[in-house]
Amino acid sequence: MELEIQPLGIANAQKLVDTWIKTVGIRYYSELTNLAVLMEEIGEVARLFSRLYGDQSFKEGESAEKLAEELSDVLFVLLCLANQTGVDLEKAFLEKMKIRTQRDAQRHKSNSKLY
Repeated sequence: MELEIQPLGIANAQKLVDTWIKTVGIRYYSELTNLAVLMEEIGEVARLFSRLYGDQSFKEGESAEKLAEELSDVLFVLLCLANQTGVDLEKAFLEKMKIRTQRDAQRHKSNSKLY
């Protein structure tokens, strides 16, 4: 089976974030601040994963329903960083998927640990 790699709409998401930042958010935070914010958001995802799939339990008021929201926060900040640094994230992602597909065409199929 051939993997079909087509545009995903990430470019539209980058434009939406850029418009939102410039109209509602006023301006982008600095790149360094946004990197810190990204790490903070990833930490919130990690916290939920440790409760959903790890050994920790939820505290009162915490719930699994926040996972989608937290993953969305990670994506938002990642799109901000791509915009700020001039990265066409869709193009980069599609190019990397082609590389990954060629590079790993047999690698995972021959990995007995995955079966």
